[in-house]
Amino acid sequence: MLVDKRIYLASQSSRRRDLLKQIGVAFDVLPLRAVRGRMDVIEIPHAGEAAPEFVQRMATEKAACGWHAVDVRHLLRFPVLGADTVVEVDGAILGKPAIRTEAEAMLRRLSGREHQVHTAVAVQHGERMEQRLSSSRVRFAALDAVTIARYLETGEYLGKAGAYAIQGRAGAFVEHVDGSYSGIMGLPLYDTAILLRAFGLAI
Repeated sequence: MLVDKRIYLASQSSRRRDLLKQIGVAFDVLPLRAVRGRMDVIEIPHAGEAAPEFVQRMATEKAACGWHAVDVRHLLRFPVLGADTVVEVDGAILGKPAIRTEAEAMLRRLSGREHQVHTAVAVQHGERMEQRLSSSRVRFAALDAVTIARYLETGEYLGKAGAYAIQGRAGAFVEHVDGSYSGIMGLPLYDTAILLRAFGLAI
């Protein structure tokens, strides 16, 4: 049993750190990119790979890479949690925009319509790997060019799937949510708690 012990978070996301703290999970951030000999997780969908399958693969690969880091660095063998989030619209996967013009195109595409947000969470401890998927629907109000430009000026879109953060200024764009608010943020707390309990942690 791992009751009241820590986990490793294989993510640099401040949102995921805050959400884990919210439910009382003790964790250490695992800086994967500092590990020699680790293969990078390539965040590119395979040909024909649907958004839910892609995000689940990413989460499990991140957890697996984190567990490899635990082995390589001879760390205490606490469970490793990996997560990934994507936005899906018209069957297309919207990840994190690399440049402002890409972010603008994403927001124009989401304007005045509904899209899905998929977040997968995976936990690995030893040879055991478990994962869960949270899928939510979000409807945006119509966004004019001025509104989009003002939002992009904030820089909030950087590092965000679909070019927006629902917990930030983009919350004003959201007409309706059907699903997990924390999942849209990047870590579905209900699913995360179920996973961690499955590995013996007290949540």
